[in-house]
Amino acid sequence: MRLVTYERPEGGPERLGVLNDAGEVVDLGPGSMQGLIADWPERADEVAAAAATRSGLPLGAVRLLAPVRPRNNIMCVGKNYAAHAQEFAGSGFDASQQQAVPDAPVIFTKALSSLVGPDDAVRVSADGTGTSDYEGELAVVLGPDQEVFGYTIVNDLTVRELQRRHVQFFIGKSAATYCPMGPVLVTADEVPDVRELWVRTTVNGEPRQAAPVADLIFDVATLVATIGAHVRLEAGDVIATGTPAGVGIGFDPPKYLCPGDVVEVSVDGIGTLRNTCV
Repeated sequence: MRLVTYERPEGGPERLGVLNDAGEVVDLGPGSMQGLIADWPERADEVAAAAATRSGLPLGAVRLLAPVRPRNNIMCVGKNYAAHAQEFAGSGFDASQQQAVPDAPVIFTKALSSLVGPDDAVRVSADGTGTSDYEGELAVVLGPDQEVFGYTIVNDLTVRELQRRHVQFFIGKSAATYCPMGPVLVTADEVPDVRELWVRTTVNGEPRQAAPVADLIFDVATLVATIGAHVRLEAGDVIATGTPAGVGIGFDPPKYLCPGDVVEVSVDGIGTLRNTCV
């Protein structure tokens, strides 16, 4: 199923929805996606029936929000595609460790205050360093007991100069609006083999990133097990799995984001996360 969190045109509280075969948003009432995921064993049949039997609102008639807001910070994985690890190591911005390709997952987090939804503006004009960069990523959404509930898309936007200056990643990756997520949350049963999906990013229509999830150095199961062994993960928590080669710092000269740029991150079977820089 394809689940969404949205607002009605007239406003009001956040609502949950499921897309039917016509691509309409079938209303599931107010609530949080995190709560729906926690209650999924009791609500799955209800949601499936709603998607199969009810009409809904056109997507263009609602405002989609980030599909899930986790309790924990957004978990992220650095240098998880070999080609990106090499381009990052050669960029001069990697002050975190000496290994170009890590021998264990590089884990950091993004502040929840950075979270925005599809079509929301990204405020790169607030970056006084002028080094804002994009990172298109497949994101895993966890269910109860740390199983994979489903998948969505994250753009792990980064202020590169802050990433270098502070050595660790958190400050450079946690500016307000620097974690777009969406447009939908696709349940795991809709993805027979996540390794077959491709992650693609364009800026103003120019292809920048393209790689299969099969190229991950540490696969989804390894990431969930590694983080879950040391962090209490809860239903609705999100792991952004890493970005392929082709980020802005990989070019000579670097291609940083500017106001007016449109970044689109697409993942097969999930859709396209589109955000405009202001």
